Amino acid sequence: MPIVFVVVVGGWEAIVRGLKVSELILPSPSSITFALFQGFANGLLWHGFLVTLQEILLGYVLAAFVAFLMGAVISQVRIVEATLYPYIVAFQTLPKIAIAPILLIWVGFGVASKVVIAALVAFFPILVNTIVGLKSTSPDKIDLMRSLAASRWKIFRLVQLPEALPYIFAGLNVGIVLAVLGAIVGEFVGAKAGLGYLILQMNFDMDISGMFAVLVILGVMGIAFHLIMGGIRRRVIFWQKDNANL
Repeated sequence: MPIVFVVVVGGWEAIVRGLKVSELILPSPSSITFALFQGFANGLLWHGFLVTLQEILLGYVLAAFVAFLMGAVISQVRIVEATLYPYIVAFQTLPKIAIAPILLIWVGFGVASKVVIAALVAFFPILVNTIVGLKSTSPDKIDLMRSLAASRWKIFRLVQLPEALPYIFAGLNVGIVLAVLGAIVGEFVGAKAGLGYLILQMNFDMDISGMFAVLVILGVMGIAFHLIMGGIRRRVIFWQKDNANL
């Protein structure tokens, strides 16, 4: 992996310099690196990073909390599944960038609207994986627990939830990456700070190296979140191999 990275970056630098490609079309890796250091040195990128990070984490926690609760209820109560799930699916098909302007009117241009958008984008995969995981428990195990006079809560806590954890964590892993996209979409539509806001400002100023620098930060954030969630998953469900399907 490091060798591939070095080859790609080195080839990129050589092509840009060798063909004298304009920085307005494709900046060189060295220019992007300089923009990164400069942006963090003057505090511009650092402030944008912290704002976007706050939006991502708050939106993600909100999405995970609501999705798990709804998934648990839907998986246990058939009438709720039949009533709510079709509407949830229909809402998911709506493009979030179309909903964003409405949320800005309702919530404002502050952090709250971006948190809501990030939560909406991250919500569905967590919900679906939670439902699928909780409903995938072997009926034989549930029947065995019932024969032992176990309560519905005890069956959920001791049998269904442990078996659903690989599915839930797969949804959480996808959700955290989507929360990044949701926060940026919200900042594109209307924001006063954040990495998405900086991309728009740099685009207006024709600062292409700066835009690529922000994209690098977002890419690193996505990879970091993915690795963190993978580490948490391995510690929580240590008895399972890392082979859960989405």
